[in-house]
Amino acid sequence: MIARSGRLAGAILLESDGRFFLVGNTKEPCDWPDAGFAAPEKPAGTTTRVQSLNPLRPVPIQPPYLIFHWGDKTPESLAELLANRFLIQRNSSVSERLWRLVTGENDEQSHHVPEELDASWLVHMPEPVWNIVREAVLKCM
Repeated sequence: MIARSGRLAGAILLESDGRFFLVGNTKEPCDWPDAGFAAPEKPAGTTTRVQSLNPLRPVPIQPPYLIFHWGDKTPESLAELLANRFLIQRNSSVSERLWRLVTGENDEQSHHVPEELDASWLVHMPEPVWNIVREAVLKCM
């Protein structure tokens, strides 16, 4: 299976086999119909790690986006893995530092970031190794 993920209103948008998932909470208001989705069912005041989205039309994922060669696992398990890799646990928001680390983006934008990045290594990396990286990045100021 091949999956793609990009950003939508500050959260991660994951597409796999025509199915879409929102990973993390949005950080800004989202016009769901304009983005191509029915408004997600989310109780007010709660944090959501992973939520299925219902597309209203074909939805392009805006670059830069990540490509994952994911084998025969389910899209739900990839969405949960991305939540474990990128979300800040206390508020279920995507860590911008971790996202920029994986995409190669930086504040100065001194180099071109490709539209499509193969991030299969991220899902195959052992969790204890990623946790060391994650801790170092999130601790860094």
